[in-house]
Amino acid sequence: MAPKKPIKNTSKPEPKQEPKKQNQSGKSNELVSGHKIKSFFTDERTRFVLGIAVLLGVVFLLISFVSYFFFAYADQSKMDLSWHELQQMRSDIQNWGSVLGAILSDDLIRHGFGIASFALIYFGLVVGLRLLKVRIASVWKAFFHTSFWLIWLSVTLGYVLIPFYNNYTFSFSPGGEQGDEASKWLISYVGFPGTLMILIGSFLIYAIVSSKATIPFIKRLFTHKPQKPKNIEPELEFIEDVKTDEATVAVGTEIIPEDWIVKGNQNDEELILETNEVEDVPFEIEQPKINEENKAVDAEDSGLTDNDNEDPIYNVSKLGKYDPTLDLSHYNPPTLDLLKVYGTDNDTQIDMVEQNANKNRIITTLQNYGIEIETIKATVGPTITLYEIVPKAGVRISKIRNLEYDIMLSLAATGIRIIAPIPGKGTIGIEVPNSDPQVVSMHSIIASKKFQESKFELPVAFGRTITNEIFMVDLAKMPHLLVAGATGQGKSVGLNAIITSLLYKKHPSQLKLVLVDPKKVEFNIYGDIEKHFLAKLPDGDDAIITDTSKVVETLNSLCKEMDDRYDLLKKAHVRNIKEYNEKFVIRHLNPEKGHRFLPYIVVIVDEFGDLIMTAGKEVEMPIARIAQLARAVGIHMIIATQRPSVNIITGVIKANFPARVAFRVSSMIDSRTILDSPGANQLVGRGDMLFSQGNDLIRVQCAFVDTPEVENIVHHISNQQAYPTAFYLPEYIGAEGEGIDASSVDMSKRDPLFEEAARLIVANQQGSTSLIQRKFSIGYNRAGRIVDQLEVVGIIGPFEGSKARQVLVMDSYQLEQILKHL
Repeated sequence: MAPKKPIKNTSKPEPKQEPKKQNQSGKSNELVSGHKIKSFFTDERTRFVLGIAVLLGVVFLLISFVSYFFFAYADQSKMDLSWHELQQMRSDIQNWGSVLGAILSDDLIRHGFGIASFALIYFGLVVGLRLLKVRIASVWKAFFHTSFWLIWLSVTLGYVLIPFYNNYTFSFSPGGEQGDEASKWLISYVGFPGTLMILIGSFLIYAIVSSKATIPFIKRLFTHKPQKPKNIEPELEFIEDVKTDEATVAVGTEIIPEDWIVKGNQNDEELILETNEVEDVPFEIEQPKINEENKAVDAEDSGLTDNDNEDPIYNVSKLGKYDPTLDLSHYNPPTLDLLKVYGTDNDTQIDMVEQNANKNRIITTLQNYGIEIETIKATVGPTITLYEIVPKAGVRISKIRNLEYDIMLSLAATGIRIIAPIPGKGTIGIEVPNSDPQVVSMHSIIASKKFQESKFELPVAFGRTITNEIFMVDLAKMPHLLVAGATGQGKSVGLNAIITSLLYKKHPSQLKLVLVDPKKVEFNIYGDIEKHFLAKLPDGDDAIITDTSKVVETLNSLCKEMDDRYDLLKKAHVRNIKEYNEKFVIRHLNPEKGHRFLPYIVVIVDEFGDLIMTAGKEVEMPIARIAQLARAVGIHMIIATQRPSVNIITGVIKANFPARVAFRVSSMIDSRTILDSPGANQLVGRGDMLFSQGNDLIRVQCAFVDTPEVENIVHHISNQQAYPTAFYLPEYIGAEGEGIDASSVDMSKRDPLFEEAARLIVANQQGSTSLIQRKFSIGYNRAGRIVDQLEVVGIIGPFEGSKARQVLVMDSYQLEQILKHL
């Protein structure tokens, strides 16, 4: 009997293992079937078919509703019959939708909400078009509006019209039975006055929630009309009604509309309306305190004197705070539904079997070499797991660092990275790639609370760290960024993630992009938002710069823009663009004295190595100058290259780009060129990156944004109202340009504003294209042609780089003599 016992013991585990296998196979089958169902409903063809079906249903319901008004009385006697009896009397139903249309109309209009049932047509239309990827309104907003009108209108009609329909002269009540019963219930509790107040109050709440213009409108109803100011005509002489065929205005230039000027009782209401709209802009900026000693500043230099504050036209008490977004007040930023949602968007799934196996292998490998550890802890990220170990006392850190390849061999990993020690912690880190890396979607980054509530000036969301936290930086504080990595490691996706972050957070009036793309295909997708977010040269055909010669001109033009901005900051007595714009918003800087709202300019250069090979110092020197000086005036650079060699990323570039992003590179030398330390050669690729802004390296899984997602964002922005032109950079003429060719300007075709512009230039003694552009509200090209004509006749001198042109005519008498002989 003794030998039989082990046989029985060995046979017992067998039946226990079979149910486990069956359960595992059942679970896998359920997962596969669930995935198939999900993929079926997320398939584009399924959505398209459902959208067509919904729209056809909406049309059918509309036809049935309309015909119900004509044939409700004739069909009413048949609505109380059973379904079987109705089928036999189909030919007697006069509704255009036959039996089904008559039943739906009767249930929704007579027994339901009355005329308000037509709101369901709107909701069905929005849902059907949304399934076809045609967006006319948000589905949730459409649901909110439909629900309100369905209930409020039916109750209101029941309240107002029920006394006239007590005898049921018509076949149905306009408010429907639901509206009649609800109004009777309200009247029984609060009476007729109380019900009326509830209806009015609920409508006001709906109007306030639905539209931002409701509160200013209510305020204007109780605002007294201001009296006409006296003796204001002499102060208004500088505003002229110039009728031109070109109404283009430079972006960022503020022109005071004539409607804002009080000329009589007829325009009083217009003045109040504009003032209140500006005052309600949600800007919370403290007014800077100005010492009495510093008030006496030259008016020609700053525009901060008491005379400006007493100006009856340009005054914050009259016009309110300046709103840079007012030109595109109806602009809507991209929505989250434009981005793709992946399966596990927020939660990182942890494979405990893999984690325990890796932990045991690390411990075993270290013990094989005589290294004992006290504790080990794992932090699981989207693509990387960080194992933090605490060695026992007496263990040298260099001994663990030298075991990098042995640990990699035991883990069978594609590459590991040892951080010995982790800065700020008393542990040693071993970063191991996950066997099943997860995609970090841009949707999860943009939808995060950290990004939505960010107060950064230029927020850039890269992705998630090893601890699964959102990693964001402020480009305005970096202030410039160097991106490098081998081909196919995620560099272009990283640039798209940077641009996407900025487009989701900034208004077109606050941000302009200069995109340089020598490959001609990376940034071409952003061409449709030229008039919203892009900046270019005045004579540039394409806002996406691809020609090397145009790149050099654009970079030098940015240097001129930088110098012009520093001149404005000097006149305003401020140190940076943020302080300058704050003063401009509270109208301490008069645009008639040359001041303007300054948007941030972000220059993104792809394939920087190719530019260095073709243009060399012509490209490197203006980039170095911008990197050294442009931070305070809001111009920031991002340059990317796939060849991180020392002849591309020179010492001048590295010294002025403290923030670096490194994707995977092929050698440790390239990693040291980018980050001044190894590590980038040990990354796993596919968006795995290291960020450095000093000594510490932060490992981040870059967010993935696909080309169709970028197309959706660009399409959403381009379909909205835009500026007349792109943001024009200052005109740049190289060292060889000593002026224009007089034979190229036909003086017989002088501009209609030529003489007025000449008088303006002589009166101000300032040969500036922007002065003509602002004063006459014309575009840059037309103002430039007028300046060329003024130079040919000898009123102003030739182009002198960043300086204003010299005015050669000193008084109006001499000017009139010149104009007389033309």
